[in-house]
Parts: sequence; structure tokens; C-alpha cells
Amino acid sequence: MTSSTPTRIHRGVWALAIMAFAIGVAEFIVVGVLPAIADDFGLPLARVGGLVGLYAFALAVGTPIVVLALGRCSRKRLLIGLVAVFLAGNLMSAVANSYSLLLLGRLITAVAHGSFFAIGATVAARLAPKGQASRAIALMFAGLTLAMVIGVPLGSLVGNSLGWRLPFYGVALLAALALISVALWVPELPVTTVSKPKDALGALVKLPILAIMGITILGFGASFAAFTFITSIMVDITRFSTSMANVLLVVFGVATLVGNLLGGRLAAQWGWPTALARLLAGLLIVLVALAMAMSHQVAMVVVLFIWGLLAFGMSPGFQAGMLETAERWTPRAIDFASALNISAFNLGIALGEALGGLLVAHGRLDMTPWAGIWLVALAQLPLAWLTFRHRQAARG
Repeated sequence: MTSSTPTRIHRGVWALAIMAFAIGVAEFIVVGVLPAIADDFGLPLARVGGLVGLYAFALAVGTPIVVLALGRCSRKRLLIGLVAVFLAGNLMSAVANSYSLLLLGRLITAVAHGSFFAIGATVAARLAPKGQASRAIALMFAGLTLAMVIGVPLGSLVGNSLGWRLPFYGVALLAALALISVALWVPELPVTTVSKPKDALGALVKLPILAIMGITILGFGASFAAFTFITSIMVDITRFSTSMANVLLVVFGVATLVGNLLGGRLAAQWGWPTALARLLAGLLIVLVALAMAMSHQVAMVVVLFIWGLLAFGMSPGFQAGMLETAERWTPRAIDFASALNISAFNLGIALGEALGGLLVAHGRLDMTPWAGIWLVALAQLPLAWLTFRHRQAARG
């Protein structure tokens, strides 16, 4: 690794951030153009919602498998390969002439997405100067959050104005840029510790690991029962124009960026168990407010911003919780536990989309926030248990 000053970020991390931005746009762009895709293929909105939920499910299942199977591969070559697969998946989605082909392209993209993040986070940490690993990882993940602020609203605007396929071509172009950047800027890194299958499987049967995954699935997934269909909610219920709905996605995106930064500070200040408990309680209140504010435009704008703050403000707490839990109960499989954390986030998205899609299929778009409310309430149970176990272990 080369770095002229102790605080300078290696340019390889910037390459990872470019790819993270492309990934963020690819994952959430469908939310903004879901009605357009449904109209193009003549399918119900609830079925097309599977482009979000099944994407997340494929990511959740595929990521740990790929990380475990390819753990001994060169980090640079693996990253290049994953970017290439991601690019191919988006091109397939862009040219798809049927829903099935579009879904296949999304599933291919999903597996590359999750594996890239699991491997990329460890690479970013290794490229950082001593004591700067968290800064490097934060920069990489900032690309993902920035996609919510800029990439997704812009892509939604373009997709709804010029056709939903164009944003997929745009993501493919970003992936090509990331491919060149990774090839040029990320150095060859020796493979260090590799999780053994025995240790990895051992992590899957540890109740504390399952508990933090459950908290993440329920807490993060709660928002996606409604967020998957947010464009339809804002247009059909709140009566915003489609262009105004795209603008409001920027409001939500800015809130997620602020919430992610604020959530990290709160997790450090209060400890992740307390931060998660308070943020989950706040999210429950906001989802109730969302259900009540759907027909009121001014209130909807306010709720949308607070919702973004809380929904993504929990992410650092989920990550810190998994790290501390893995270090305590599965110290030989921390990398695999990191992959499981990515899986948990996306299982949550899949669960939220499935519940929301079920309500939409029965004509109850207005009830989607209530599915999230129940998920948030349930998340408090494993959180209370795991907090007790950590305190018990700390006392010896």
C-alpha cells in the first residue's frame, strides 16, 4: 500500500466507493420505476415488486456462499470478477424483453452486489493507513448512501421520463468505470485468514448471532413494506405528481445520508443496544405517523424525512452489534459473520417487500406501513434478549 500521509485515503478505496455508488443505484432504482415496469409488461404492481424482494433474497442467500467458496481467491481478481458479473446482470436487465429475463438479470446482479460488499469492506480496511480502517470503510459505504441522495432520484426521473431501461444502462456504465478503477487502483493483496466451513457453520447455530440477524431483519426490513411501493403511495394516495414524487425521493435520500452519520455517533455515544432500542421505538412512531399522513401532502414530506433518518440511522448499530457479537461468540468466523450481516439486511428487505406486496395484491396499499409497525415491535424481543446476554457475558 502506498500513501504519502498518515490520513490520506488510498485511491483503491475510491474505486470501491465508485462501485458502491453503482450498487446503491442498481438496488433501489427499481423502487422509483416500479409502476413503469409493471405497465410495460402488463403485470400487477405486487408481482413486479418481486424485483426488489427477490433481489434482496438472492443477495442474502448467495453472499455467504460465494464468500465462503471463494475465500482463497486473490482479492483483486475476485473484485474484478464480481464487478464484471454485476455489469453483465445490469445489461441483461436493460435489454430484457420479458419479466422473467429482467428478474434473472436482477438475481445475477444481486449475488455480485452482496459478495462485493463483503469482500470490499475487508479490502478497504487493509488499504487504509494504521488507525484509519473505519474511515476507509465509511468512505466506501458513503458511495452506497450517496446513491440514495443522487443516483436513485435522478435515475427515477430519467426512467419515468425516457423509459425504465435507461437507468440500467447508466448503472452498467458506472460498473464499467468501477471495473477500470478497481483494475488500475486496487493493488494485489495476499489472502490472509480464511473462514473454515466448520467455523462458519458454527456461527450459524450460535443463538447470539441469530439474534442480531433477527434484529437486523425485522428492524431494517420494517421500512420496506411501505418503501418498496413509495412511488405509488405518493402518487395514488398522497396525490403528488410523478415528478414531485421523484423530488421527494431526494428528500428521503438526504435523510438516509444524515441518518447514517447520526446513527454512527449515537451508537458510539450510547452503545449499540441502547441506540437501537431508541431508534426502533422512534421508527415505530414514525410508521404510525406515515399511515396517518398518507393523504396529507405537507405532513407526508415531514414524515418522509424523519422516516429516512430513523430507518437508515440504525444501520451503524446493526453493524456494530454484529461485529461485537461475532468477536465475543464466533471469533474465528468474523468475516463470515460480516457476510451474514449483509444477508440479514437483505432478508429484511425481502420480508418487508413480501408483506407489503401481499397487502398491495389485496388492494390495501394504504396498509403497508402497518406491516412495518409489527416488524419493528417484534425486533424489540431479540434485542432485549441479546442485550441481556452481552451484559451477562461482560460481567463474566
